[in-house]
Amino acid sequence: MAEQLRVVIAEDNYLVREGTRRLLADSGLVDVLAAVGTADELRDAVRRLRPDAVLTVIRMPPSHHMEGIDAAHAIRADHPGTGVAVLSQHTDASYALALFRDGTADLAYLLKDRLDNVEDLIRALREVAQGGSVVDPLVVEALVTRHTRTAHSPLATLTPRELDILREMAQGKTNAGIEQAVHLSASTVEKHVNSIFNELELAEQPVHRRVAAVLAFLRERPAE
Repeated sequence: MAEQLRVVIAEDNYLVREGTRRLLADSGLVDVLAAVGTADELRDAVRRLRPDAVLTVIRMPPSHHMEGIDAAHAIRADHPGTGVAVLSQHTDASYALALFRDGTADLAYLLKDRLDNVEDLIRALREVAQGGSVVDPLVVEALVTRHTRTAHSPLATLTPRELDILREMAQGKTNAGIEQAVHLSASTVEKHVNSIFNELELAEQPVHRRVAAVLAFLRERPAE
């Protein structure tokens, strides 16, 4: 059995917090070190317990604004070995942009619907714990739909197949994972991936070009 992932949970709603804690603990794959209700308690727990990953919501006391995202930035700066997955009810690009404003490593932006699939949730937590990034596919779907309506969007240059592959990229899948998901050969997937990077004019980067491709769309606003 794989080593348990050490996780701290932050959620201000007690019932949701305890439900999430039990969901992860019952999987046998996660050791929930603490489950807290505020951003201050979250930062303190991370300082004391040094978890592999954190699962937090965006809005918590006292202002119920973006405490979870602010805490993610602080944790990323002070504890670079700890990944942070942020749960949101919103596909609004502004929240994802706020989370990824200083880079994508160690961060995930997930919709709360992800709680319905514990395997996907744990997979995302493992990804950020290992320095990776994840953007929820439903967020990507909404952004793709919105941006493709804009004539000047770089998405307009991508083929339907490339858009399919981009959605798979945003889930943190490797080329091998994409091959299985879209039923294409390794060489074809590699060709499409390179084409996406070229169309978006993404220069060679040491990490996370896949998520950078998604963020390229987030940073563009359609004309009002």
